[in-house]
Amino acid sequence: MSDFSAVGILETNSIALGIESADAMLKSAEVTLIDAHPVCPGKFIIVLRGEVGAIETAISAGKKRAATTVVDSAVIPRVHEDVFPALAGAVVVKKLQAVGVLETYSVACLIRSADAAVKEAEVKLIEARLATGIGGKGFFILTGQVGPVKDAMRAASEIARQNGLLHSSIVIPQPHEELIKAIF
Repeated sequence: MSDFSAVGILETNSIALGIESADAMLKSAEVTLIDAHPVCPGKFIIVLRGEVGAIETAISAGKKRAATTVVDSAVIPRVHEDVFPALAGAVVVKKLQAVGVLETYSVACLIRSADAAVKEAEVKLIEARLATGIGGKGFFILTGQVGPVKDAMRAASEIARQNGLLHSSIVIPQPHEELIKAIF
């Protein structure tokens, strides 16, 4: 594979069919498995990376296998480079400015929204948490100057809203120091 710029996400509400779907996805196309595991409440997520065509083929195979258990899916071409470090919790921010937080009902939707946010404006994606321990929802936190944070959150919220999966979206122009210590 020469281009790993696309990401595919499949989310099911069955752990067993999620595992079977992951196997079908990996057998259907030349893709790299980034992650596959159960998340709350009894869902299963699969994240793949590869060429756009291969990701589309794999997602299609996974959706076919998972059938009615599919919660959400996404193919994201040219995923922004800040998305994976935020998912891994590997982002260090020396100073927080304005903060934006988006919460969704779907992992796939969260990743699509986070990607849209960092592509829309000059902001730093700090964290993206996927469903584990938070009732199956996902959220991301980003920071930057107030204007760009508002623009990024508007773009991210629109993606989630279009899919009917937006839980909430907020911007805090000047977060209190104690809040910063508590959540980071």
